[in-house]
Amino acid sequence: MNLKKSLIIIVLVLIVDQISKIYIKTNFLYEQSHEIFSWFKIYFIENSGAAWGTKLSDFLPISESTGKLILTIFRLFAISGIGYWLWDIIRKQSPKTLILAVSLIFAGAVGNIIDSVFYGVIFNDSHGQVATLFSDDPYGRIFHGKVVDMLYFPLIDSTWPDWVPWVGGNRFRFFEPVFNIADTAISTGVGVLIVFNKKAFPKKQKDETSD
Repeated sequence: MNLKKSLIIIVLVLIVDQISKIYIKTNFLYEQSHEIFSWFKIYFIENSGAAWGTKLSDFLPISESTGKLILTIFRLFAISGIGYWLWDIIRKQSPKTLILAVSLIFAGAVGNIIDSVFYGVIFNDSHGQVATLFSDDPYGRIFHGKVVDMLYFPLIDSTWPDWVPWVGGNRFRFFEPVFNIADTAISTGVGVLIVFNKKAFPKKQKDETSD
């Protein structure tokens, strides 16, 4: 896979990711949902932290704002590293499987960092109102944006039987996380690396010599 094809994948993921986020942000109230199927809903939330909404301020004696800034800067460095890796494997003409996977991971990472860096200064708040793009009253500052999530797959939504110890009678829901297109691209890229590991990282064949 060459650089052109890699860039096409990255651009397509970013376009779909950002269009979906902008649409949700400018058409849904915070926590508003729309059922597509019983097992698939569009459910608008925003993530101001890392994976699963984790915040650095939950673990370190710093403010939430400072933690958000540190996390965004860390993501920028991580994207730089992934971008260099992608350029290097393309230059070395590595296997298509590896380039595809890293292209997806890079695209997803860029998609979410766009939210973190810019959304705080181009959107107003979504609580109790539908947000406006390029608002005169933005909800945050640069590097302090929140990542927009909307894809929700409650494949199982039931109640634990009463006879089950500790959780009997409680609600059970699988799959709980709400995510976006960028997250999907990252997960797909990582999945490709795991499932097709041998194709992505083929072992160099040793030259056999005979006496």
